[in-house]
Amino acid sequence: MPPKLKRWRKESSDKQPNEMPFYVLPHEMPFYAARLSFSFSDLLYTPSIRLLQLRISFTYFAALFMKQIYVPSEIGTLQKVIVHSPDDGITRISPRRAGELLFDDIVYLPQMQQEHRIFVDVLTQFVDRENVLEAEDVIRAALDNSEEGKKEVLDMIMQFEELPLEYRQDLDLIEHKELAKVLITGYLPDTDTILFDPIPNFIFTRDIAVVINDHVVISKAAKEARYRENLLTRFSFWHHPLFESLKETGKIINLNIVNKFPRSRKGEVVSIEGGDMMILNPQYLLVGCSERSTMHAFHSLKEVLFEKGVVENVATIKIPQDRAFMHIDTVFTQINDDHIVGFLPIVTGGLSGFVEVHSKDGPPRKYSTIQDFILAEVNPRMEFIPAGGGESPFQEREQWTDACNLLALKPGVALAYDRNVKTAKALADRGYRIITATDFLASCASNPANAETLQDTIITLPSAELSRARGGAHCMSCPILREG
Repeated sequence: MPPKLKRWRKESSDKQPNEMPFYVLPHEMPFYAARLSFSFSDLLYTPSIRLLQLRISFTYFAALFMKQIYVPSEIGTLQKVIVHSPDDGITRISPRRAGELLFDDIVYLPQMQQEHRIFVDVLTQFVDRENVLEAEDVIRAALDNSEEGKKEVLDMIMQFEELPLEYRQDLDLIEHKELAKVLITGYLPDTDTILFDPIPNFIFTRDIAVVINDHVVISKAAKEARYRENLLTRFSFWHHPLFESLKETGKIINLNIVNKFPRSRKGEVVSIEGGDMMILNPQYLLVGCSERSTMHAFHSLKEVLFEKGVVENVATIKIPQDRAFMHIDTVFTQINDDHIVGFLPIVTGGLSGFVEVHSKDGPPRKYSTIQDFILAEVNPRMEFIPAGGGESPFQEREQWTDACNLLALKPGVALAYDRNVKTAKALADRGYRIITATDFLASCASNPANAETLQDTIITLPSAELSRARGGAHCMSCPILREG
């Protein structure tokens, strides 16, 4: 509640002890909340020209007209998203250190950047360009917005990266636009100095945070190579102006606060990455227990979500703890009301995939497969389109190159990698039109309204280099606003 309103309530209650306050806190306004307060006793005690004393906090009034942060599903029309273009730090990955930095190959950066530009160009046909937020720009805006936050994040990064104090003055003097780049790439161009390792996985912005209805969950990485991503994400969501109201209203859940999310009594850590969190509808959040996310983290997050009333049901999905299946979004993603693209040996065949569903009250419900769970509790009409056509060795090959990792732009329209041809055929057999990103962009040039009328279409992205980083369109996006 805004301070002015809080003071006014106190003053009013001193005068009228029987005051009955009423608040309007619309659920559909997750970024800001209009606070309205009036006293029924005012109808009796105030002059006729003030029959109703109404106080409005105009700071929050903008939300009456525009949502800012809200994601109730995986397929609602995308309206705002965070991405990150492959940065120059990737050029410093050597074969010897690729595995340590969680990259499976040495990529050719110019081609990778070109492929990512096409990805962003397609996004901007569906989402206003100003709502496709580059993560580097988000960091810069947070630096501009808070000197205190800047000091804190630099302190944390210097301590984590074990930088000597002599570099602190250099960092303090860099303009914020350049500083944001340095904090990502680890390279100080003015002195040709490598301060610390690059964070190549920052292109996978899905993993840094997840919006669940009107709350943000800041993830906690399992691997040390991603810790700096985590520090930058915590800083951005805490200090960027876009997220200020979430902070003020307690709608940022930061899994990195040790006092709130400690280790278990058996020493199990809290770690969940965004690719292991998936909201199918406003009532159901799915959380993967995988190579990167622990059961203790699931239970810790579940309790907070129930306490805050964010969702009604939280399901944990156990998948093999294997590099091939690092997150649940490498195993399946939803692309339409009744369609999921998935790796059938896990989704329907019972190769792991065990599901346990928890609600605030009552015992957990258990299912042998992801398919059984979704048909029983989420959508009995759901169909599962097989990656690689459901045939070996193609399903294993194409799952590896992210055939299951599609990003829905709106119901029935999604982005996929062009190299997964057997999966594309399976989608075409279910009635989807397959079009390359290049052809789609050409059609938009002649008909700008093309994206608005598009239905039941898969847009395939060039992926010769992007796919070698082991993440698809779903991984490369952090949706923060979808149509509900």
